[in-house]
Amino acid sequence: MNDNESSKKRKRARRRDRAQNEKLRLSSEKESASAAERIDEDEEESTKASASAKRIKSQGQLSDSSSFLAKMKAKLSGGHFRMINEKLYTCTGKEALEYFNDDPTLFDTYHTGYQEQMSHWPELPVNIIIKWLKDHSPSLVVADFGCGDARLAKNVKNKVFSFDLISKDPSVISCDMSNTPLGSSSVDVAVFCLSLMGTNFPSYLREAHRTLKPRGWLLIAEVKSRFDSTTGGADPKTFTKAVCDLGFTSVSKDFSNKMFILFYFKKKEEQSSKKKEVEWPELKPCLYKRR
Repeated sequence: MNDNESSKKRKRARRRDRAQNEKLRLSSEKESASAAERIDEDEEESTKASASAKRIKSQGQLSDSSSFLAKMKAKLSGGHFRMINEKLYTCTGKEALEYFNDDPTLFDTYHTGYQEQMSHWPELPVNIIIKWLKDHSPSLVVADFGCGDARLAKNVKNKVFSFDLISKDPSVISCDMSNTPLGSSSVDVAVFCLSLMGTNFPSYLREAHRTLKPRGWLLIAEVKSRFDSTTGGADPKTFTKAVCDLGFTSVSKDFSNKMFILFYFKKKEEQSSKKKEVEWPELKPCLYKRR
């Protein structure tokens, strides 16, 4: 090989090297540009993520704050309900009426708390009583002693006289349940659904006896713990005997529910002319626990 051919080969080799270097340079520049773009995109995404995180954190703090305030409000409301509830179980009906008349907003506070407590019950006694009435004649006239929101009257076709300490509905008559405006022997069914609350509860039952027609029904639903003699409650048999001594016949009792007991009585057709002294058991207050 002469010098001229060697020189040509070296030139071709240098050209190849330069072309490869240029190719590598262009590739490197392209990668650098791409990397820069990715860095810019990453920085932008990072900025967005940071801003989003701040918003989420801020929203979380607001949510936590709102949740905390809601919990505190519920706690205070629950405490107020338990205080009113204890008051109603440990005073007479007349005193309870005066208590609510002095501040009617307490009645709303009580019933809001009551509804919250009832929301935890698997079954409500008022619904069983509604079903009982629907299974009987719609012509039966009903007196609902301690009607609350008058749910009973709103769900049956019967004529219902609804009584409670405060009236928040035109259909509800505000009164002391031991002294209603009903005439004697004027109703077919008297209902006490979780409403034997006052210390003078026997006077409510005497009023029911006065207003019921002969062979009229007396339906009582009460919290089960009030009739648990092992924990200081009344003996159901003692309570039943007292109601019968008042002038009723016991028809049946339902202990199947976890939360409450149902008593079914009928007013005796013929009343004894000699009034019997009734020995009433004490019904312990139903005091709800903090949740």
